[in-house]
Amino acid sequence: MTSAMWRLPLFGGSTCRRVAPMKKAESSRWLALGAVSLSVLTVSLDGTVLSVALPTLAEELDASQADLVWFSAGYLLVLAAAVLPAGLVGDRFGRKKVMLSSLLAFGLGSAICAYATSVGVFLAGRLLQGLAGAGITVMALSALIVLFDEQERPKAVGIYQAANFIALPLGPILGGWMLSSFWWGWVFLINVPVVLLAVAVGAALVPESRAAQRPGLDPLGTVGSTLGLALVIYGLVEAAEKSWRNPVVLVSIVAGAAVLAGFAAWERRLGHQPGGQPLIDSALFGSASFVWGAVLTAVAGLAMIGVLFTMPQYFQDIRGVDTLGSGLRLLPLIGGMVLGAGLASRLTRAFGARITATAGFVLLAVGLGVGAGTSLTAGIGFVAGWTAVVGLGTGLALVAATAAALSGLSVERSGTESAVVQAFNKTSGPLGTAIMGSVLVAVYHARLDSANFDGVPAPAAQAARRSLSEGIAVAREIGSPTLEHASRVAFVDGLSVSLLVCAGIAVVGAVAAAAFLPHRDSDQSTGAGRTSKEASAHAIAG
Repeated sequence: MTSAMWRLPLFGGSTCRRVAPMKKAESSRWLALGAVSLSVLTVSLDGTVLSVALPTLAEELDASQADLVWFSAGYLLVLAAAVLPAGLVGDRFGRKKVMLSSLLAFGLGSAICAYATSVGVFLAGRLLQGLAGAGITVMALSALIVLFDEQERPKAVGIYQAANFIALPLGPILGGWMLSSFWWGWVFLINVPVVLLAVAVGAALVPESRAAQRPGLDPLGTVGSTLGLALVIYGLVEAAEKSWRNPVVLVSIVAGAAVLAGFAAWERRLGHQPGGQPLIDSALFGSASFVWGAVLTAVAGLAMIGVLFTMPQYFQDIRGVDTLGSGLRLLPLIGGMVLGAGLASRLTRAFGARITATAGFVLLAVGLGVGAGTSLTAGIGFVAGWTAVVGLGTGLALVAATAAALSGLSVERSGTESAVVQAFNKTSGPLGTAIMGSVLVAVYHARLDSANFDGVPAPAAQAARRSLSEGIAVAREIGSPTLEHASRVAFVDGLSVSLLVCAGIAVVGAVAAAAFLPHRDSDQSTGAGRTSKEASAHAIAG
C-alpha cells in the first residue's frame, strides 16, 4: 500500500483513488498504531535509561553534579518548549514527515551522546534528542485523532500510554544490565536500531496527514509560546535543585507565566481579526472535554510523580538494591498501569470518561495513602501491593483523561491541538518533581535537625544534610550507626509526607473529574474542525 494510492482529502490529497476493504482498513489503522507506539517507546526508554547512566557519565565525561542535572533538564526543557512549534509544522507540512524526520534526528542525537568525549558534546546530543522528542510525541498523539473515532480512541490511547508505561522499568533494567556488561556508549546506541525500525514501520504503515487549509505561521505566537514554556520549565527545574525562594527560580517562573499570558491574549486577539490565523484556535478552549481532560492528565502526572521520584531512592539507599533490582521492584507499578490502561478503554466506553477518571483518581489516592505507611523494614509484598494500586489508578485516570481531551480536538488542526495537551503533560513532570523534592527535602532536613548527633563531627552531619546517599556514605566512613540510622529515618519520613501530598493531589483530581468532565457522548467536538465520527470515516477509507 503506497501513500500515492491511498491519499485522502483529509490527508491533503484531492480524492481517494481507491477505497480499501473495511477489514484491511481496520487492520492498517491498528498496525499504524503499533508503529506510533514503537516511536513513543523509543523516546520514553531513553529518558529512563539515562537515569541509571548518570554515575558512569560523571566518571567518563568528568561531569559535575550540575552537568548531570542538565543532561536531563536540558532535554526536558527543549522538548517542552518545542511541542507547539512541532504541532504547527506537522499541520502545515505533513505530520508523517515530521514524525519520521524527528525519529531520524533522535537517532542522530543518540549517536552523538554515545560517542561524546566532553560534557558540551553530550549536552548537544541531548538537546537534539529533546527537539526530536517533541516532534515524535506530538505527532504520535495527533495520529490517534486522525486514525480513530470516538468509540475506538480510548482503546488506542490505552495502547499508546502502555508504550510509555513499559519504558519506566525497562530503562533501568536494560540500562543496568548493559552498563555492567558492555561499553557505556551502547546505552545510547541501542536507540539507533530501534529508531530505524520505527522509521521503516512508520513509513510503511502510518498515513500522511496535514491540514487541508495550511495554517498560518503566527511567528509572534510561536515565539511567545516557546519562550514562555521554556522559562517556566527552567524555573521548575531550578526549583527542584535549589529552592522556591531562589531569585532565579522566582523570576523565571513569573516571567514565563507573564509571557504565556501575553501569548494567550495575542492568540485571542488574532482569532478575532478578519483573516487572522492564530497558532491555537480559541474555540478549542470552549470544549470542556479538552480543557478538563488536558488539565487532569497533568494532575494524574503530578499525583504519581512522587512514586517515581522517591521509590528508586528508597529501594537503592534504604533497602540496598542496585539499579537493576530497583527497576524490577517497579514492575508491580507498571503492571498496574498497563492493566489500568487496558481496563480504561472498556470502562470509558461503558460508563464514560467522567466515571472512569474519577475511579482512577480514587484508587490512586488510596494507593498513595497506604504507601505513606512505608517504613524502613516494609515487606516487599506491602510495597508491591500499594504500588500496583497506584499504577492501576494512574492507568485508569490518565487514559480516560487523555481520551476526553482528544475528543475535543479537530482532525484539521490535530498537530497543534495535540501539542497543547502535550504542553500540559510535559509541564507536570518538572512541576511535580519540584513540589515533591521540596517536600522531601524540607522534612528530611527537619528530622535531621531534631536528631541527636552527639559525637558526630559537624562536617559529617552537614554532608548528611546534602543527600541521603552522602549521609550513608559518610556515616559508614566514620563508623557512626547513629548518623546512618538518622539519615534513613529522616528520608523515610520525607517519603511518607511526599506520598500524602500526592494523595491529596489525587483527591483534588477525583473531585475535578467528577465535577467538570462532561457526561458520556456530550461535548464531542468544537467549532475548530470535523467531529470525530467524520474523522473516523476518512481514516477507514485510508
